[in-house]
Amino acid sequence: MSFTAVRIPYRQTAAFSAIANDYVDQAAALRPFFGYAPTLAGAARMMEERAAFGGNRPLLVQALREQYGDLAADSPVQTQIEALLSPDTFTVTTAHQNNLFTGPLYFHYKIIHAIRLADDLKRAFPDKHFVPVYYMGSEDADFAELNHFRVQGENYQWLTRQKGAVGRMKLDKEITALIRKLEGQIGGLPSGAELAGRFREAYQEGRTVQEATFRFIHGLYARYGLLVLLPDAALLKQQMIPVFREELLAQTSVAIVEETGMALQQAGYKVQASARDINLFYLKDDIRNRIEKKDGAYRVVDTEIRFTEEEILRELETFPERFSPNVILRGLYEETILPNIVFIGGGGELAYWLQLKALFVHHKVPFPLLLLRNSCLLLENKWKEKISKTGFTAEDFFLPAEKLLNRLVEKETNHELTLNGQLAELELLYAALKKQATAVDPTLAANVEALRVKAAAGLTALEKKMLRAEKRKFTTQRRQVEAIKEHLFPGGGLQERTENFSYYYARWGAMLLDELYRHAPVFEQEFVILTGD
Repeated sequence: MSFTAVRIPYRQTAAFSAIANDYVDQAAALRPFFGYAPTLAGAARMMEERAAFGGNRPLLVQALREQYGDLAADSPVQTQIEALLSPDTFTVTTAHQNNLFTGPLYFHYKIIHAIRLADDLKRAFPDKHFVPVYYMGSEDADFAELNHFRVQGENYQWLTRQKGAVGRMKLDKEITALIRKLEGQIGGLPSGAELAGRFREAYQEGRTVQEATFRFIHGLYARYGLLVLLPDAALLKQQMIPVFREELLAQTSVAIVEETGMALQQAGYKVQASARDINLFYLKDDIRNRIEKKDGAYRVVDTEIRFTEEEILRELETFPERFSPNVILRGLYEETILPNIVFIGGGGELAYWLQLKALFVHHKVPFPLLLLRNSCLLLENKWKEKISKTGFTAEDFFLPAEKLLNRLVEKETNHELTLNGQLAELELLYAALKKQATAVDPTLAANVEALRVKAAAGLTALEKKMLRAEKRKFTTQRRQVEAIKEHLFPGGGLQERTENFSYYYARWGAMLLDELYRHAPVFEQEFVILTGD
């Protein structure tokens, strides 16, 4: 079995935001909003900052030991955990919510990017050690965003009445039924039964979503030395008590982040995240609701829970795990507890991280290198052959379907469909008419120009009608192009944002992860089209 890879610029895909493309290009307009550029030189500077910052490594290692228990024994993960005690060890981190069965494909692209970057940094700085980390966003409460996935057009959804942080929800018989349904779809593929077994072992009834995700990701990536970190832990949140206390008492974040947001808008970019007066949720049992201060008291929105100032500060000191940072403070929490030098995120994530640099400066926490996560289009050879028969390449299919069909018709038709020559003759004709008319009366120039514009518009409309008429003769080719387009870009979007990895893992097994690792760009920032037998 062999795989080949082609890389194309992100801009060529027309699928990424202006801020993501500009960050890849290191546009001058964005320069004030991040620290060092994502390069080896930038990584070296970050290591210096991290060394000066210090951090509570023993506490981090203790938390990881507790989270892993016996699960890390006799695996590269055990070595990675203990390595974090050394001041010469740094992390490369990516983060994502605990989507059901890992959700969209890019979940894995993030993780593999972190693994590959950590390995490449080790080669560049052999006297240091680098640990890839998947920071699980298990406190997210947007269940509707996390409870479903899609495999080759088949939709899977978990329905439950549970509320609060999704990571704390308990798995039930519905999950077992989803695994059976998935196995029915992929079980006949070479690694389908293996993958279904992995899901069955990890997603057992009674476990929480975060524990199931933890076990599943560990099972896939332990051999690479990936650490999975569960931030929903009292031991880790102890370190954030001073920050959370300031947030409750002084509400400093909102002014800092809003000022940066206005500067981003003035630079021509859309603000991704909005800060609140208090950027914390109260997390207990089945609730994760916002904390608000009103009339001198603190209340948990949509509940009867109320605190005086003294009571909420005592609650924070006693139960720090009950305070959950929102998007504004989440990155600060991550970078406080980890000796991190690089954060890998998607376009949306980078957009809100670019709002946060001043907040990091305020709290004296190093702001990491930001790196746009890798993106990939997975292509089976049978589909590559179908693409080849149309006369196009996979790269061409990033164009809209109509543009592709126009190109096909223009290439295959026996008729001349453009009026370029006639348009040129028209321009010459009206230039002569203008000269003749203005010789009689200069005010007639405007009349001639109006006639020219009308005639040119008529010819352009005729050209479009000729193309439409010819395209109707290419019905078969249209169906082929549209079928390929829908397969590569389901629902009109990137495959990685819609498809789950299950079909492709069932098709190629663990080799899929190895090939994604082998062909992963590190600092180069290019889109990958990966084709396999």
